[in-house]
Parts: sequence; structure tokens; C-alpha cells
Amino acid sequence: MPEGDTLARTARTLERWLAGRTVTDAGGTALARAAPALVGLGVAGVESRGKHLLVHLAGRHRVVVHTHLGMPGSWHVYRAGEPWRRAPAAARVVLGCGERLAVCFNAPVVELVEPASLPVHPVLGRLGPDLAATGPDVAEAVRRARTLPAATPLGDVLLDQRVAAGIGNIWRCEALHARGWDPARPAGDLDDDELAALFATAGSLLRASTEGTGDGVVGRPRARVYGRAGRACGRCGGPVRARRQGRHARTAYWCPACQPPRPAPEGGG
Repeated sequence: MPEGDTLARTARTLERWLAGRTVTDAGGTALARAAPALVGLGVAGVESRGKHLLVHLAGRHRVVVHTHLGMPGSWHVYRAGEPWRRAPAAARVVLGCGERLAVCFNAPVVELVEPASLPVHPVLGRLGPDLAATGPDVAEAVRRARTLPAATPLGDVLLDQRVAAGIGNIWRCEALHARGWDPARPAGDLDDDELAALFATAGSLLRASTEGTGDGVVGRPRARVYGRAGRACGRCGGPVRARRQGRHARTAYWCPACQPPRPAPEGGG
């Protein structure tokens, strides 16, 4: 599933491609009935919120096109007449602005939302601070983390979008490795400053990927543990391990040498 850094880059691309232009054509399987009402509206802006993307349209009325890409979804931009890289039947959203076209393929969630209802939206309204944004409110993320049971593993806390938005499996693994904490360690073992440092590290990794300032592939820092089960840790060279974790059974990757297990209580109890 695309993480917050991918959505932030996608939002920037769509913003450059569409913002300030007028919708001249709309369609797609998810917008078939609403398409006529969107033609003539202007694209006021595009933003990401965690793993969600919002296209703001304004004119005779205002509406937001909300998409969540899940695992299969993606946004593409094309010039009019340019061949699409996906089958037209997979187009869930089509927004045309003259010669410019934006198409969302295969997204499992597409809906039109009134701007005033965004704060009370059942999903968007509950998102924690967006860690891919500049200056995220890590104190609020810590406060939300403390509402979870103290025994909740750190790896599960980082994936909870109600605590902090935008972190997916890649950056939970890399943030925990950077801080030196086992993904199975209970969040209650960390004090508030340590939790804040964990969220700040995750945010820094997301923003480095968004800006393309990492040392790996363009737009994404090189992974030190993610996807490296049985291979060398990018820091110490020791073998990386992997295990399923959490209710969604996502694979957590970690280095036992860099991220030692929870220390035993004093007295050996």
C-alpha cells in the first residue's frame, strides 16, 4: 500500500498538473453519475493526508474528490490523446482539464465529500498528525499513542493511522531500526520523549523520501532492514530477521543486534 511519502509526491504532481484549471471532462466508473456536476468547476488544490488524497474542486459549488489507493490503486497524468498505461475499464476517476488529464486506476475508495464534512468524516476526521507534512505535531501523536494499551507493540502503534498518519510498513521498520527498538517492544516501555523521538524519526524519513533526499533510489532513502530478511543489516552487517505482526499480519523486519529485545526486569523476574 502506498505510504504517506508516495501520496505526498502524487499530490504535488497532480497539483502542478491541474491546479488553477477548469474541469472540462469528468468520468470513470466511480464518478459516472456525478460527472456532469463536476464539469465547469475549478481545481482549487490537491493535498495528501496520510495515505489519502484529496482533490478540491470549487465554482458554483464546492466538493472534494477523496481517494484511498489501497494496494492496487494509482494516479496517472496524461496529455489528451496519449495512450493510457492501464485499461480504461480500470479508470475509477477521470478529470480532464483541456489538454491535461488525471486518471485514478483501481482505487478501492472513491467518494465525493462536502468540504464542511471533512472534520467529521469517519476516516479522515480521525487521522492522527500527518508525519509527511512539515512540522508535524509529534506531541499530539504521543498523546494519541498513550490512549492505546501500554502493552501495544511499537510496530502496531506506528501503523495505527489514528495515532499518526502516513506511516506504512516500510517506514515503521526503518524508523524502529533507526531508533534501535524491537518492533515487538511494548509502547509502555518508552517514555514520552522516546516516543516523540520515534515519531520525529518516522516523519524525517517520510519527508526525506518525499523530497528525494535519500541515498537510495530516487525519492526513497535506501532501506537498511525492510525487505532484507536473511540479508545483511544496512548498519551492522548482521542478519535481518522478519516476522508477522499485528492484526493485519504485516511483516516486520528488524536487526536483532541493532534492535535488541526488551530488557529483562531487574532481579531477573
